[in-house]
Amino acid sequence: MSDTLYVLKGLGKEYKTPSEQVTVLKKIDLEIRQGDSVAILGTSGSGKSTLLHILGTLDSPSWGKITFRGYDLTKIDAKTKANLRRKEIGFIFQFHHLLPEFNALENVAMPAIISGIKMNMAREMAAKALEQVGLKHRIDHNVTTLSGGERQRVAIARAILLKPRVLLADEPTGNLDENTGESISQLLIKLNQDLGMTLVVVTHNNSLAQKMNQKLKLHLGVLHEM
Repeated sequence: MSDTLYVLKGLGKEYKTPSEQVTVLKKIDLEIRQGDSVAILGTSGSGKSTLLHILGTLDSPSWGKITFRGYDLTKIDAKTKANLRRKEIGFIFQFHHLLPEFNALENVAMPAIISGIKMNMAREMAAKALEQVGLKHRIDHNVTTLSGGERQRVAIARAILLKPRVLLADEPTGNLDENTGESISQLLIKLNQDLGMTLVVVTHNNSLAQKMNQKLKLHLGVLHEM
């Protein structure tokens, strides 16, 4: 079986407003294989997050083709995309988007509960995921009492809970101080290496980018090798 995860060919994205038409991505050709670690760099507004959202099926290209494990993402319906997101793709954002009324374990268990997994099993899975990100000692703490780095670790544990094939991270260290950002960078690389999860990161953090196997720069809508 092929270990090719994503194939993008001639992919482009444009947005139309009442006053103008803006082309964000054009002629994107990219292949990502299972287990890869990929950094995508670029200036603010260059389309990095748009590309990540397309990889995560949260957005669709205006033209071109994108496949994920052989599925043509431009042709499958919304329900199939939602199933792929739930089972195959983990998302990590700059802001953790945790639920403040719940503790760390409950936040991490949420995707399993939504997927219909029984509560006891969901809690066991969440405890293991929190241990994997170094937060075994904070399981029962309300997330409002955690530091910024700890909250991001909770968000990462939530993202890996269902063992997705790919982690898509949008500026995962962008809201953290340098030392905390470095610890999160090292954690992401460790998860990529230990769990074999493909890692695609949009970042301004050159230190994080340098840890990745493949470094790309998005400029004027086109991806370039670095």
